[in-house]
Amino acid sequence: MTNPTYTVPTRSETAPTYLLPDLVEIQRSSFRWFLEEGLIEELNSFSPITDYTGKLELHFLGKNYKLKRPKYEVDEAKRRDSTYAVQMYVPTRLINKETGEIKEQEVFIGDLPLMTDRGTFIINGAERVIVNQIVRSPGVYYKSETDKNGRRTYSASLIPNRGAWLKFETDKNDLVWVRIDKTRKLSAQVLLKALGLGDNEIIDALRHPDYYQKTLEKEGNPSEEEALMELYRKLRPGEPPTVSGGQQLLDSRFFDPKRYDLGRVGRHKINKKLRLNVPDTIRVLTPQDILAAIDYLINLEFDVGNSDDIDHLGNRRVRSVGELLQNQVRVGLNRLERIIRERMTVSDSETLTPASLVNPKPLVAAIKEFFGSSQLSQFMDQTNPLAELTHKRRLSALGPGGLTRERAGFAVRDIHPSHHGRICPIETPEGPNAGLIGSLATHARVNSYGFIETPFYPVENGRVIKDRPPVYMTADEEDDLRVAPGDVPVDENGYIQGENVAVRYRQEFTTTTPDQVDFLSVSPVQIISVATSLIPFLEHDDANRALMGSNMQRQAVPLLRPERPLVGTGLEAQAARDSGMVILSPIDGEISYVDAQSIRVKDAQGKEYEHELQKYQRSNQDTCLNQRPLVYEGD
Repeated sequence: MTNPTYTVPTRSETAPTYLLPDLVEIQRSSFRWFLEEGLIEELNSFSPITDYTGKLELHFLGKNYKLKRPKYEVDEAKRRDSTYAVQMYVPTRLINKETGEIKEQEVFIGDLPLMTDRGTFIINGAERVIVNQIVRSPGVYYKSETDKNGRRTYSASLIPNRGAWLKFETDKNDLVWVRIDKTRKLSAQVLLKALGLGDNEIIDALRHPDYYQKTLEKEGNPSEEEALMELYRKLRPGEPPTVSGGQQLLDSRFFDPKRYDLGRVGRHKINKKLRLNVPDTIRVLTPQDILAAIDYLINLEFDVGNSDDIDHLGNRRVRSVGELLQNQVRVGLNRLERIIRERMTVSDSETLTPASLVNPKPLVAAIKEFFGSSQLSQFMDQTNPLAELTHKRRLSALGPGGLTRERAGFAVRDIHPSHHGRICPIETPEGPNAGLIGSLATHARVNSYGFIETPFYPVENGRVIKDRPPVYMTADEEDDLRVAPGDVPVDENGYIQGENVAVRYRQEFTTTTPDQVDFLSVSPVQIISVATSLIPFLEHDDANRALMGSNMQRQAVPLLRPERPLVGTGLEAQAARDSGMVILSPIDGEISYVDAQSIRVKDAQGKEYEHELQKYQRSNQDTCLNQRPLVYEGD
């Protein structure tokens, strides 16, 4: 009797209909954004720097900044225990207002660690990964609370990217109050009058002015001067109040772009929620925002509008490498600005040059501190290729500006319906970090605002349209649509079969007819992460066990003699390819030479490309990294 032979299916036979996107794209695209936009944005926001007398001005020409080649290449940097970094140079212009003299010079502002093509950084010879942080998005949030008498009150919080919080609240007597940065509450009218708004302007902007009238009757209607004095009294108790002091305090708190910034995202969210069309270049609050926020709050008392769920992924966004690095550069430039101002004042204006003013130390220190000791800059887990890949796709709610383990309640850690196709419901640590650290789902990507999107095929009159690229949607765009799962039966013409189809609609599971379906998930694997998608027959596993399996796959040590598994899910090849442990040839061609150290590929024009193999290298976890050629000459 002959032994039955088993042939392992090739990727093309098992390939899902829609292939996975590049799995490390989240790291690479974010760093690319930092180099192309983020860094320039920061340099320009500090330009010009003027001295205290106003006669000297230093301009940074941010968009012409240059990066010099790294001192050491990646392998050399690892060998020498040094950092793989480029030098940043910025053209600057020093203008002396008194004499009209202009000095131009290219100035060195510091070293910037460069991302390798695997999405990692080499810091002091060790590979590190910057974990993506998931935080509450800036914007306006409405919340309803029920007091002990069963009466509902509402509050609105205006949360900026940086700066003071502003909170409006209603109470049981139907009065509208405001708190600035969690201080004692003031009548909302005090703030509105301090902004210079007239009574008619305020009343005309409200849909229910009679409700707001109660606040005026009970708390009075101060003049602009009285309002500014009252504001100063509340924010700076114990100091003698002045009108100019109140005005200055208000301007610096909410209308100074250096101290208050909604960010592009915050402006977008406020415009969307309050139906405004303030241009997104205005990143500070406007009186129009404040009036619209109060109007929406009063409308909630009349059951018009919706309160917000802060755990919904439409209200949480991802800060990746680029943005975290941009924030750090801002800290460094703030320190640099102070030093430049002092030097301008102390030094002789005749002999000053831009190079003598700009000291790269504060910026270098800020960047070094971020890569060396930030909670989000982590020593890369290199136990096996999956561990490395998962580490780059991790989402953490901890870290600076995020939550702390002790403070995080149950709701933040819990799975939310909006996680579907965006954050894996399975892969999270056990123990105190459960639910605070997650993993990006297989098909998810992060859009330019930092919200997580996932793809769907459009469905028109019951027919799935697969000849167009899938539509990527954020959690709040998806909420009002009926989305069917990716494995519903479809006939050869693309029509959904069956009388009833299970769909998700407004975070509930219901059934509907095929012609009512708006979108279809692209794949059943879409909802889980890469590690979980490598578990065969996942649907038969208990969720707790699948969680342990996802986490334990990352702890498997590499074999001395690797062999392919008998059972797989078909996603192994792409996981291995994107982990960066496999050498990929940038061109199509024929293999002209192979030995244990290198592989040479010849393209159609006869040009040769050499690929070095990693031989017996030490990994971060002290295991051995070794690559072997699996191709032959002539392939």
